[in-house]
Amino acid sequence: MSHKVAPSLLSANFLNLQADIEMINNSEADWIHCDIMDGVFVPNISFGFPILEKVKEVAKKPLDVHLMIVQPEKFIEQVKNAGAYMMNVHYEASTHLHRTIAAIHEAGMKAGVTLNPHTPVTLLNDILHDVDMVLLMSVNPGFGGQKFIEHSLSKVSQLKEIILKKNLNTLIEVDGGVNLETGKKLVEAGADILVAGNAVFSTSNPAETIHKLKSLT
Repeated sequence: MSHKVAPSLLSANFLNLQADIEMINNSEADWIHCDIMDGVFVPNISFGFPILEKVKEVAKKPLDVHLMIVQPEKFIEQVKNAGAYMMNVHYEASTHLHRTIAAIHEAGMKAGVTLNPHTPVTLLNDILHDVDMVLLMSVNPGFGGQKFIEHSLSKVSQLKEIILKKNLNTLIEVDGGVNLETGKKLVEAGADILVAGNAVFSTSNPAETIHKLKSLT
């Protein structure tokens, strides 16, 4: 299976968001990555459910919703109603992670668990068989355009080894500092989905950049 590319709306033009979403619709991108921040779990605020519901009206790609918030379990129904395909919750923000993952599935969505850069992948041993995807943050969450943390490559490799050893189909997504250079290394290490924001939207031809990210081997 070739890897997927999920452009992050965090780096899109918020004054003309529809145009950027339509660009993604017409590109080779697989998903649209949506970061929701609360200014508590991470030191920034992005956008909330009213914006996400408007994104749903235009988007033709599955919405990959990443909740960088405290108590994400309180918003499962709202995420579902906003059209999410995948709901990502942070391991660090979920006291009762198993219960939250089960509730996401019951709501009809795929369930992802996100790990901050300092969180070891081995902490997922007892939940890995229940999740559809693990999102590894390769920067400290909260802001776009940060420098890629190189240690993330070994985390991807380690997680891939665990997944294969358990004979699971869990996907590995990576978000933070992903560009053509780091993206190639991540795919080689075993990443299944590349989230790219600044690397896509800061270029003169974002659709071509998405094509190049999809073509990495």
